[in-house]
Amino acid sequence: MEVILLERVGRLGHMGDVVRVKDGFARNFLLPKGKALRATAENKQKFEGMKGDLEKRNVEQRGDAETVGKSLGGKSFIVLRQASEGGQLYKAIGLHQVPIALHPEVAVTVTVNVARSADEAQRIARGEDVLARRGEAEETDAIAPEAFFEKPPEAEGEAGEEAAPSGEEEPKAAKAAKEPKAAKEAKGAKEAKGAKDDKEEKAEKEPKAGKKSRKARDEEE
Repeated sequence: MEVILLERVGRLGHMGDVVRVKDGFARNFLLPKGKALRATAENKQKFEGMKGDLEKRNVEQRGDAETVGKSLGGKSFIVLRQASEGGQLYKAIGLHQVPIALHPEVAVTVTVNVARSADEAQRIARGEDVLARRGEAEETDAIAPEAFFEKPPEAEGEAGEEAAPSGEEEPKAAKAAKEPKAAKEAKGAKEAKGAKDDKEEKAEKEPKAGKKSRKARDEEE
């Protein structure tokens, strides 16, 4: 569709230009907003009659836009919104430069500070990476508290015994420590009895001092 622009429109052209656009763009935006007319012979003549008024109105609107732009340009605005842990929203957390068209010929840029709280907005304004700090805090919280403390000797001994391979014998000291008291006493009594029996058997085999055999006594007589 061909239209006559009644004001400057983005990359399409300036006031009075006849341009070809998509039908949907013309019907849904340009024509309803009063930014263009269908490029018919009748509308072309109409435009020539209203051109002076359009130019005057454009100058006034541009002056108002420039006044507002001087007070608005470079400003920073804070927007507090709930967001995911990764900082995703329609607009990610952080500082964003947003251009604002105050007039077809006047545009300014403002800074939008998107944060989850007022305190976070202040840190973002100072240049801090709030997402990185949050990730480090979560990683620290994920570490088990035991990692910051040494294990007591008893715990290390138990861990060593449990980790010992099944095919190896335990050290004698550790094995003795595990035996019940009654078993220790029974074992000691058995060892003592064995030693006593060995002593008596040895004494029976050795001849008693001062006692002579019968044959020796007969020979002396």
